[in-house]
Amino acid sequence: MLVVAFGAIFFYLPVMKDSAGNALDSSFNIFYFHMPIAIVAYLAFFVVFISSILYLRENDQKWDEVSLSAAEVGVIFAFLVLATGSIWAKAIWGWYWVWEPRLTTSLVLFLVYVGYLMLRTALDDPLKRARLSAVFGILAFVSVPLSFLSIRIWRSAHPLMFGGSLYGQGGGGLEGTSLLLVLILNMLAFLMLFVSLTSFKFKNEKFERELDMYKGR
Repeated sequence: MLVVAFGAIFFYLPVMKDSAGNALDSSFNIFYFHMPIAIVAYLAFFVVFISSILYLRENDQKWDEVSLSAAEVGVIFAFLVLATGSIWAKAIWGWYWVWEPRLTTSLVLFLVYVGYLMLRTALDDPLKRARLSAVFGILAFVSVPLSFLSIRIWRSAHPLMFGGSLYGQGGGGLEGTSLLLVLILNMLAFLMLFVSLTSFKFKNEKFERELDMYKGR
């Protein structure tokens, strides 16, 4: 699926335009990777949020394993968001990093969930680790809508592709059907990658837990 998605970018890539109808620089094509990766990162942390709630509600270890699996994969995607965003920033603004709302809140989001993983490694007791991580996973989710809404709440140099902001900035660049098809294809590809990686990690965590239980007999 990823091969097909990447092929669509290189061989079926429509010209992106801004809200005024002007063709955007070809470097903006990294958007086809950047936006799907960002959405999947948000989805991963939403899974952490829901599974953390379910763990506290049901006290079932599997939900803790789901949280850990989704968080580890989500952190990878969040890092890729920062990396692709920096590449785009260098091409458009001439700098790899600009302290503007979307980039800053994306960095905060990444660091928050790195902190979540560090918390897990710092605690030895499984039950205490699971409960504290669940609470952290719920509170950490605040950083997700903060990152998503940042360019709508504050003035930002980051392009707004959908809707509008409080400052009158409108979306642009997504008018073409071909562009939307390629974007959707990439969304599906990265979504499948996320599901595959998270499922693999979850099965590995479950196997390790069962192995520890077997050794403890």
